[in-house]
This record gives sequence, C-alpha cells and structure tokens, in this order.
Amino acid sequence: MQILTATQIRAWDEFTIRELPIQSIDLMERASTACFDWLMENGYKQNSFSIFCGKGNNGGDGLAIARMLSRSGHEVTVYILEFGAKGTADFQTNLARLHQTDAIIKFISSEETIHPIDGRSIVIDALLGTGLNRPLNGLTAAVVQHINRSGNTIIAIDIPSGLYADKSAKGEAAIEASYTLGFQCFKPAFLVAENATHIGEVHILDIGLHPDYLKTITPEFQFIDKDIVNAIVQPRKKFAHKGNFGHAALIAGSIGMMGAAVLSAESCLRSGVGKLSCFIPRIGYEIMQTSVPEAMCRIAGTDHIGTIDSFSGYSAIGAGPGLGQDDETAAMLQQLLKQSNASLVLDADALNILSQHPGLISMLSRRTVITPHVKELERLFGASTNDFNRMELAIAKAKSLGITIVLKGAYTLVATPGGMAWFNSTGNPGMATGGSGDVLTGIITGLAAQGYIPEQAAIAGVFLHGLAGDLAASTISEPALIASDITAFLGDAFLYIQQP
Repeated sequence: MQILTATQIRAWDEFTIRELPIQSIDLMERASTACFDWLMENGYKQNSFSIFCGKGNNGGDGLAIARMLSRSGHEVTVYILEFGAKGTADFQTNLARLHQTDAIIKFISSEETIHPIDGRSIVIDALLGTGLNRPLNGLTAAVVQHINRSGNTIIAIDIPSGLYADKSAKGEAAIEASYTLGFQCFKPAFLVAENATHIGEVHILDIGLHPDYLKTITPEFQFIDKDIVNAIVQPRKKFAHKGNFGHAALIAGSIGMMGAAVLSAESCLRSGVGKLSCFIPRIGYEIMQTSVPEAMCRIAGTDHIGTIDSFSGYSAIGAGPGLGQDDETAAMLQQLLKQSNASLVLDADALNILSQHPGLISMLSRRTVITPHVKELERLFGASTNDFNRMELAIAKAKSLGITIVLKGAYTLVATPGGMAWFNSTGNPGMATGGSGDVLTGIITGLAAQGYIPEQAAIAGVFLHGLAGDLAASTISEPALIASDITAFLGDAFLYIQQP
C-alpha cells in the first residue's frame, strides 16, 4: 500500500485520466461507486443520509453518492455550501444528475440557513477533500462544528474536511469522522496520532487509478508489508549451524528491572539468533539463568551494570532495557560507543543516558538503531509542536546522523540514513503495555546479529513485532495481551510471512 502526498495523488488522477484514457467525470463515478458499495456492504442498507457538499470535486463525489443512494430507495438530503460561485465542471454535472432523483437539496449560504440534522441519518462529509490549503473559518467552520455536534455517525469521503493530507491541522476546525473512506492509498494524515479523533476508522477503496504511475515516482513514505519483510528474511540453508546466525549481546537489567532484560533476551532468541550473551548485574544472575536458560550470562556490576571489559566478538549489541541511569552505567555506554564495531540497538535507559550526555550522540556509528517513543525522541532532539514536525525531525536526524531511528507508535516510523521513511502496517492497541518495547529491542538485536543491515533489521523487526502482537490479540484479546505474549507468537509471525 502506498502513502502519497496531496500533490502526488492529484498527479495520479491526472496520469490515469491521460493514460487509460478516462474522463474525469467517469473517474469520479468510479470513486463514488466504491463509496456506495462500501455503504451497502457495511450495514447501511436501511439508513437515511444527510450529505454535506462543497462545490469542488469532493462535493461532486458527494452528489454522485447521493444520486446512487436515492435511486436505491434511500431517503437522502443534500446540503450544499453556497458562496455564490459555480462549482467545478464535474460538480455541476453531478448536480444536474441529482436533480433527476428524489433527493432533497438544500443550500447553506449563512449560519442562519444551517439546517438541523435528522438524528436518524448517516452524515456524509464531502465538503472539501485534499485541496485544502488554509484553516477553515466563517461559514465552513460553523458547518463543520454543526456536524461534529450532531452526535450522528459521520463518514468522511477521501479525507475529513479541515485536515490537510500531508501537514498538521492540529488545533484547527475539522470533521470528526467515525469512518474515513480514502481513495487508492494512504495519506500521511491518516498515520499520525493527532488526527485520531478526526479520521476514525480508515478504509482504503480501490478506484482503479493507473498502477503505472507508481513507477514514475519515488514516494517519500512507504508502508512495511508482508512482501517487503519476506524479501528481507532469508530462509535457512540445510547445513547451517549456530555460528551462521550470529552472536548477539544484550546489556540490560538492574535491581527491580530484571523483567525487562528477560523479555528482551527471550525475544532476541526467538528472532533466530545463533547465540546470545547477556551482560547483567549480579543481582539478576539467578533470574536470567533460570528464566532464559538458552542465554549465556556475563556479570557486570552488582545492582546495576558497571564496567564491561570487552565488547568484541559480537555481531550485534542491544542496550537499554531496564538498564537504569547510574553514573557507572553511563560510563559503560560511552565505552560501548567508543570500542564496539558491532551493530548497536539502543533503547529505553540507553536513550535517556544519551539525552543526559548529548555529546555521546555524535559518537553513534552508522550501524546504530535507536528505538525511542515520542517522549524519548523529544529528550534526545528537542520538542515538536505536532506529529508532522516530530516525524520530519526523526527523518532529518536519521539522515544527518547516519543512523536508523525507530519512532514507536500506532504506525511505527522507521527513518533510515538514506532519508526514506517506512511506516509499519502491523500492531494493535493491546501492545501498549509494559515490556513491549523491550521485546522489540530483542527482536531487532537478534535480526541485526544475523547479518541484516540495521535498517533491514529495524524494518523487519517492527513488522514481526506488530504481527506477533496481532496474532496474540486475535487469540487472547487486546486487553489481555502482555509483552511476553508477543514473543510467544513470534514463531507464528515468521510462519505467516513465509506463506505465499
């Protein structure tokens, strides 16, 4: 699935019209038919509809949907936002067609003509679409607020009115949709938490845009999917031995936080690494040896990680889960960055130490993956005013530092040194639980130890982590999901990506 900007989506429409060829009014008919079919297939066969239309092509979609609904026997009322100018050519064509149906048409030319919405009807938002270039105000904002206050189910066509496709509309008036019916591809606006109350549940509808357009562009954003991960993760050869799959090290745990080390170690082993050594404080020795017998243990420190004599002999090293931020631990992390030639995966307290000692950030090698959540990214690189700025910051820092940044969230972002941004397509809210990030650290470390370059390990790691969480949730539910369940279903995730 592609993620395209508003400019790229308009260009895709134009490419399709030119290359098929097809008239724009017929392409609009395709989009509207896809929306009508979705409504009929998703439980709205008996409803009445209140459809709000602007005079652009998004409004034209709304008029065409209204015509189809009216002709199929639904009670339909259309409200057209009226500023005295004619609509686009396709809007006018669909308005003329709508006049041949039983749909009721009303115009909103002032706040006094904003009509009450029937509490029984489904509201369809077809006011503005992706062409928006400034915040809503005046009558348009009043109509949007009126719709939001109605309490009705709201279905946005293409994008909720008031949102921009590829920049922030935080704090601005925008439709709060129950469902958004997007066309052909995701838009960046669908992937950021600040828009959650506006987009509702997103459904992407295929409207037959010409696939060859995608060969002419380099998207700024890409979805991580099964095919991409299957191409990364290589099958094992018949005569392979454990030495072929790398030796990972985990530097994790402190007094009261050994669970994080255990979770990370278990997931690292389940990711397929050949050998795992865990550097842990003495306080956690029995815990680790008992909980994860497959891992070797090296003691470094008493209650927290202290000096480590050597970092050599490991193909990847993960550090951070349950680590603590003691001065000795910070000194150890500095030595790790100075001495190790292995791929590094840094999470949790390793990131907190970096933020407290910003001079260490410049020491990160190109073989480094960092896995911050939003607050950790903020502590590392400064605050952002909105989710789009934060995403841009992660992409810019990955490029300037030459590292891979995994910004964790509902659609985890993997920003690579080459400037690409990958959004994860797996995962669910049940994974918002303590220890989930420790499991991810172990998976990425294990993959990196097997010889995958850091960005491949990150891309495959976040997908498998989310997929295992999805498989777990489908069996035990989202509320009951705990971090160790993700590791328990990691094998099923590997089996899934191997399926044709």
